[in-house]
Amino acid sequence: MSVDMAVDVGELNLRGPVVAASGTFGYGTEVPLLERRALGAIVSKGIFLRPRIGNPPPRIVETPSGMLNAIGLQGPGVEALIRDYCPQWAAWDFPVLVNINGESAVEYGELAARLDGVPGVAGFEINVSCPNVEQGGMYFGNDPRAAAEVTAAVRRRTRLPIWVKLTPMVSDIAVIARACESAGADGLSAVNTFVGMSIDLHTYRPRLAFRTGGLSGPAIRPMAVHLAHQAARAVRIPVIGVGGIVSADDALEFLVAGCSAVQVGTATFADPRAIARVHDGIAAHLEARGLSSLAELPRYLPRD
Repeated sequence: MSVDMAVDVGELNLRGPVVAASGTFGYGTEVPLLERRALGAIVSKGIFLRPRIGNPPPRIVETPSGMLNAIGLQGPGVEALIRDYCPQWAAWDFPVLVNINGESAVEYGELAARLDGVPGVAGFEINVSCPNVEQGGMYFGNDPRAAAEVTAAVRRRTRLPIWVKLTPMVSDIAVIARACESAGADGLSAVNTFVGMSIDLHTYRPRLAFRTGGLSGPAIRPMAVHLAHQAARAVRIPVIGVGGIVSADDALEFLVAGCSAVQVGTATFADPRAIARVHDGIAAHLEARGLSSLAELPRYLPRD
């Protein structure tokens, strides 16, 4: 039996539910390592209007069942992105969303406007885990009003699909999710990394030069599934599940919990075939249960 793995995430039609997560595939330079037939889309590494050098090393540290990273959103800036990478994306047979970042809502809007209509750019993923310099450094994603302001600023400058990547470091993710939906988001990526720290007991100092970093990998998966489920219950727009997916079973937990698609990132550092394994494993699960399409997968999504 042939299984239909296509999925609609808002206006985007993906040939499969597995997306390469932001920050783990650069700006597409790692795509040749993939089995592209299994790739639904990719989300680019984060970009700002201007180039950024990122944090000093060490910037990555392994942890039990995961890793901490403090790259610092190093990137070439939007003009280099348009010149060097967008022409490659335009030739690919799957969509590329650009992960966009800013220090103010205006910067996010300007970045979206600069990329709107550029061949190869299929949409945006808004990283709201950036500090709002105009509001004393509070992260946009920690405040529903700030998250909505950024979403609205991007929505005003583009008609392309917008996903907002939610931070897990909030007291109620449903409130943030609804605020982004009301401001015009087409989808939500849930969730970004958790903040963590690791201490070197030889030097008695943090292992990361930046002291703290984003924790990803299997260690965060149960928390990520819970938060993605809470977001999916709160909104009507699609939720893309992110966090610690290594196997098809991991991905299926997010899908059953109410997500429309999933993102795989850290797993690919250890296994470049991780996305293909997850995609093929989902298809095998559906076929074994006599389901002909991903749309037939049972969902656990009780509404309050």
